[in-house]
Amino acid sequence: MAARADRDPRTLPHKLAQTLVAGPSAGPLAAASVLVRLGAGVTFVLFGIGKLTSHASEVASFRAYGLPSPDAFVYVIGGVELLGGALLIAGLTARIAALVLAGDMVGAIIVSGIGRGELISLTLAPALLAGMLLLLYAGPGPRALDRHLFEKQPRGAQRASP
Repeated sequence: MAARADRDPRTLPHKLAQTLVAGPSAGPLAAASVLVRLGAGVTFVLFGIGKLTSHASEVASFRAYGLPSPDAFVYVIGGVELLGGALLIAGLTARIAALVLAGDMVGAIIVSGIGRGELISLTLAPALLAGMLLLLYAGPGPRALDRHLFEKQPRGAQRASP
């Protein structure tokens, strides 16, 4: 039986999938990845929900930061944090979510932390940024959905066809 194209190690989709799950699956770094992924994921989901449910107060804050279209910014950042956090919790495209959320934290540190002196953006945001950098380096860790979907199967093993 011919190998499926998405499992062929020479194809771009296969290489990208392997990059998503690369990293330790056991040991202290793997354990740290899981703890950071889950803890940061919950934090981002809660802050994303807060931006969407306390929209008026968030818009006032974003207006004070001097951002254009603060109303739109609140929806976009709230959505990014909610979706990104959910992806981290599931361990689905965790590295991509970590990259986007790292950018979110850089923005928070610069705009509200350094720009306005807000304590949460000078304490929690750098900690979350460090966590996202860890996930970019080490990957999602064990028990991530990415590993179950994309990890290389042993030779001779075939997935059951639907």
